[in-house]
Amino acid sequence: MLRLGLLLLIAPLLVLMGVFFWEHSSVRECTLSGGYWDYLEGVCRDTPQPFVSWLERHPWLVNGGMLLSVIGMGLCMVGLYVKRR
Repeated sequence: MLRLGLLLLIAPLLVLMGVFFWEHSSVRECTLSGGYWDYLEGVCRDTPQPFVSWLERHPWLVNGGMLLSVIGMGLCMVGLYVKRR
């Protein structure tokens, strides 16, 4: 139970960070070339675009990842509390 809890605690955070920084590298490449990133379409444009947060674009990914992390923390606490046989 402890190992499953640690996996559920850490894996969603790593996935979220990986996906975020993957998109962030595209945004940075676009802005360094003089363009504006369209967050809704995921493409580089020539005109300024409004900022749309990660939570608005991917609510299930963000909230689901955080929910899995909380479940993992609970499993870790139970796994540390219960004695091994």
